[in-house]
Amino acid sequence: MPNQISLKAEVTEQLSGHRLDKVAAKLFPEYSRTRLQSWIRDGALLVNDKQLRPRDRLETGDCLIVEAQLASTESWVAEQLPLDIVFEDEHLLVINKAVDTVVHPAAGHARGTLLNGILHHNPEQKELPRAGIVHRLDKDTTGLMVVAKTLIAHADLVSQLQAREVSREYEAVVHGVLTGGGVVDRPLGRHPVNRKKRAVVEEGQEAVTHYRVIERFRGHSHVQVNLETGRTHQIRVHMAHLNHSLVGDPLYGGRFQLPSACSGELSHCLRNFKRQALHARRLELVHPHSRERISWEAEKPADMVELVNQLRADANISSRA
Repeated sequence: MPNQISLKAEVTEQLSGHRLDKVAAKLFPEYSRTRLQSWIRDGALLVNDKQLRPRDRLETGDCLIVEAQLASTESWVAEQLPLDIVFEDEHLLVINKAVDTVVHPAAGHARGTLLNGILHHNPEQKELPRAGIVHRLDKDTTGLMVVAKTLIAHADLVSQLQAREVSREYEAVVHGVLTGGGVVDRPLGRHPVNRKKRAVVEEGQEAVTHYRVIERFRGHSHVQVNLETGRTHQIRVHMAHLNHSLVGDPLYGGRFQLPSACSGELSHCLRNFKRQALHARRLELVHPHSRERISWEAEKPADMVELVNQLRADANISSRA
């Protein structure tokens, strides 16, 4: 089971002026740089009770506090789980993640995660950080994820992600009718009240989301979203910030609403859509061995296809009325 760890350290005069990720590596040398950067990104490592970016510079006396759950590699159990493998070679594994799938073990989810399935598929990946997983999707977000199969590939993919060289394209269905596309460039951090949520906060991490409209309906919009950064819940928070929250989002969706005089079929579909309508449709990156730029696509899952079809049918009926 994961272990709760609490760490605290102050920045010394010798470390003043250095980046947060570099200082953390000096103050907590027993933990890998990858793990420390993950804690910084996730808000588990705070400076003076604030979430900073890895590149932010620190001063003498700044206080670093870590409150995190550490899952030991011994607790990671290989399990035979269904994996929708889109691509695989000796360097990479690209998976189309299903709904209701946690990516890696955490409190309350020690088994049945994508990581457990990856270890069964390729046991050698137990030697890699997080079994080669370099980025995440929320439990109920579907779509493409890339997993490293070697240490060299892992380091290369992490570097590409940090340099924003990995292209990630999503499809979403949101509440409200968007008049056009745009960019949301607002920092994200922990919600000031609800610790399960993220929020737009001025002292948060840089977060940039690009969006464009694919199709408009009477009370909803089907949108394409591209990430420039990859913060926790980024698309969900940014779209809610625009007052266009994702359909079905249990954290950021707000009050449930139906289009006026909508069909019974659409009403049933919306009432029973119990997860955020978000799918990672396209992934593009440089192959860590061949250096070729390569991309993959995965079509929307059946529940999102049905949602879009019902919204379109409702809009067509209304236009003929």
